[in-house]
Amino acid sequence: MNKFWRGSTVITVKPYGATTMGTDPARRRFSMADTRRLPGPNADVWDWQLDGNCRGMDSAFFFHPDGERGPARSRREARAKAVCQSCPVLDMCRRHALAVQEPYGIWGGMSESERDTILKSRRRQLVLTS
Repeated sequence: MNKFWRGSTVITVKPYGATTMGTDPARRRFSMADTRRLPGPNADVWDWQLDGNCRGMDSAFFFHPDGERGPARSRREARAKAVCQSCPVLDMCRRHALAVQEPYGIWGGMSESERDTILKSRRRQLVLTS
């Protein structure tokens, strides 16, 4: 199990496939994050998070609540991205989110769907070049 900071909140990530949502086996969903891609417990690897503009902010600012849709979600995401825009660790945060395929929240100024678009594009490029 890995722990990391997002703002002032510690987020615990279980190994891939271990986290399920719901109790009905037919309705379980697995997270898309593959924690095997996460770096080990070496604190130096995570130090960049200490310098983020989001440090100390409520994580709800960056992660949507259940059922948030439409204009409310767009406004929250725009506010979160504005925090990221001038962040000194924006590139490191974005690289991290793409490397571990972070499934939720605004990371490095990008939403889940924006990261997913980049990851799909990269997979297509790999298929085309192989």
